[in-house]
Amino acid sequence: MTNPTDQHPAAEPAAGWRDPARPLDERVRELMDAMTLEEKVAQLYGVWTAISEGEEVAPNQHEFAEPLPPWEELTKPGLGQLTRVFGTGPVEPETGARVLAQTQRGIVEGSRLGIPAIAHEECLTGFTAWQATVFPIPLAWGASFDAESVHAMSRGIGDLMRSVGVHQGLSPVLDVSFDHRWGRTEETIGEDPYLVAALGTAYVRGLEDAGIVSTLKHFAGYSASGAGRNHAPVRMGPRDFRDVVLPPFETALREGGARSVMNSYAAVDGVPPAADPALMTDLLRGTLGFDGTVVADYFAVSFLETTQGVAAGPGEAAALALTAGIDVELPTVRCYGEPLLERIRSGEVPMAVVDTALERVLRQKGELGLLDAGWDPEPQALRAGTTIDFDPPHMRALARTMAERSVVLLDNRAGALPLTAPATLAVVGPAADEVLSLMGCYAFPNHVGVAHPDMELGIELPTLLDAVRTEFPDAEVTTAQGCPVQEPDRSGIADAVRVAQDADVVLAVLGDIAGLFGRGTSGEGCDADDLRLPGVQGELLDALLETGKPVVVVLLTGRPYALGGVVDRAAAIVQAFFPGEEGAGAVTGVLSGRVNPSGKLPVQVASTPGGAPNTYLHAALGAKSGISAADPTPVFPFGHGLSYTSFAWEDGVTGAAELTADGEVTVSVTVRNTGDRDGAEIVQLYLHDPVASVVRPVRQLVGFARVELAAGAAAQVTFTVHADRTSFTGRDMQRVVEPGDLVFQLGASSEDLRFELPVRLTGETRVVGTDRVLSTPVEVRSL
Repeated sequence: MTNPTDQHPAAEPAAGWRDPARPLDERVRELMDAMTLEEKVAQLYGVWTAISEGEEVAPNQHEFAEPLPPWEELTKPGLGQLTRVFGTGPVEPETGARVLAQTQRGIVEGSRLGIPAIAHEECLTGFTAWQATVFPIPLAWGASFDAESVHAMSRGIGDLMRSVGVHQGLSPVLDVSFDHRWGRTEETIGEDPYLVAALGTAYVRGLEDAGIVSTLKHFAGYSASGAGRNHAPVRMGPRDFRDVVLPPFETALREGGARSVMNSYAAVDGVPPAADPALMTDLLRGTLGFDGTVVADYFAVSFLETTQGVAAGPGEAAALALTAGIDVELPTVRCYGEPLLERIRSGEVPMAVVDTALERVLRQKGELGLLDAGWDPEPQALRAGTTIDFDPPHMRALARTMAERSVVLLDNRAGALPLTAPATLAVVGPAADEVLSLMGCYAFPNHVGVAHPDMELGIELPTLLDAVRTEFPDAEVTTAQGCPVQEPDRSGIADAVRVAQDADVVLAVLGDIAGLFGRGTSGEGCDADDLRLPGVQGELLDALLETGKPVVVVLLTGRPYALGGVVDRAAAIVQAFFPGEEGAGAVTGVLSGRVNPSGKLPVQVASTPGGAPNTYLHAALGAKSGISAADPTPVFPFGHGLSYTSFAWEDGVTGAAELTADGEVTVSVTVRNTGDRDGAEIVQLYLHDPVASVVRPVRQLVGFARVELAAGAAAQVTFTVHADRTSFTGRDMQRVVEPGDLVFQLGASSEDLRFELPVRLTGETRVVGTDRVLSTPVEVRSL
């Protein structure tokens, strides 16, 4: 497996490695022995078959758009990956499937060994392809607290991708949100590592169940970048890194079975992950036991040279990245081509390093069937001979479920909602008649479609204004934009006020437009200076509130914005985190009462736009205190959300007063729907550790359950909490279960606590490893 020759072996390799009946490891070793150096290295990079001439869809994309050799020459030694055949430009589904099949056929027939490439695509809010279903953003998944629906959504996305020949999905994002000014907050599931782990793992299982390789992003620490700036360095202690950043990845690997990981761009304590063997090899593979492939985030290998200054050129960047543990350069070849070959030929990069990465890539191709004799590039959808529908009814139904379960009713003064037969409705604001305000930055219309303004949207997607007219057919609906989303144009505010004054109820529809690299107010590279509503939307809202009319604030956003004094003056506030193609109907369903809101905040909502960023996972001195004039108390806490029904919480108990250091204890509560509407309550279980050897958060989520209850119905919710779930990184940087007094807190939010249940953890301090219990099983039993 260490043949460094540049020449083909004299004889063609035996076909034994193509036999799926043989053990895969034997097949891979035989194939590697038959490969030349060029053929080996060709498996370690992808190629972008068509880089868009329009807007960038990857950071600094056109900086690296260097001309490549002709396709036949480029792929003669083979190819590791194909980058985004569907996701780079508007492609009809059948056309994309045929192009992918033809491209694969060319790779197979044009190379000596005939190994197909792995085709990867983005799939964060659905398959990022023209005409494909657009689901709510991950922050909305977090608001749903609904792992089952996330799994169903992901399985549907995976089935669709697999049917047209795609093998790998670059999702989910498992970064825990630290600073909501970060533009990619919309891509996170929330600010709690257990919530991110549970829902992210559900998403991973869905893709993997469909046969799609799930890729965990971004390993690790990306979302903790300084000042919420994209790619900025991360200055974080190792304890927070281990206790907050890593658990979602550990869970998704161990319980989800993810087969790929993508590195983070952001340097942690001065070391870029793409050049950090301690992170990408020692920790990821050694400690966590990961044996899949590590793919570079787009141009991350080149960034070692161009933006991070730890490599003097493409060859040195390639050597650093491959040695650190980056198996595949994406999205296209720059460093892992001739620059890497030169380093290998000179002996600077050992062949053993090349073979280690190659073996992982080939093993994954074998798992996907790409090494089997008779492999057919024609995907299932083309073989079936039917029209390919990227947005079929069952996917829209899944999108509707996710959207409806993710809408959060933040406030409802004097029961202003649901609206009962309003005669006149003023729908005002820049997000009211804007379809792009319903989707995240990785939805195709925002991600790629904006570069093709003459193309149709590709999906049926009503605006909120459209949905209001449908939801309230008997109401007279008037509208005014008021102001743009981002530009400081106040010229329309007076007209908006006039429209509001003539209405019974005003819907102030405010928010974001997602984009990339400054082309929006939320999304990758769209970082914010503070948490004020973008542009002059705050001024528009103040003017509407001054009319004295009941104003229902509807927020269509990618991050939580500080609302300040608005809370005391608005009739109601509804938060929808980019709810996708069915989002407008979901929001108006909440406004009318057709949908009983059940979403809960996966991130807290700040009271003021400035000051130090803060999440609910803070120590005691991170809260309001007498030793600082600053008050970081949120206006709405993590886990908060209202309903149109009421719930009584009864009989909160633990199964025992003591918990051994390697044992488990049950925590149970009865929840009863005491209202006259069916509804869902999110039961949240928190852990409070009053005294520990290191400073701990005031509380942290250790379990949750979404409980659907008919009016008058009740259910008993029982969590089984293992002692491992109380563990943390101790003073010697080992993860420990530490004896002492603990308190389990059952609540409807991180601040609305209904029961506090003390438990004594007994025994000696116990060191736990990566085999520890990561999740809290929960049983919901109807009464």
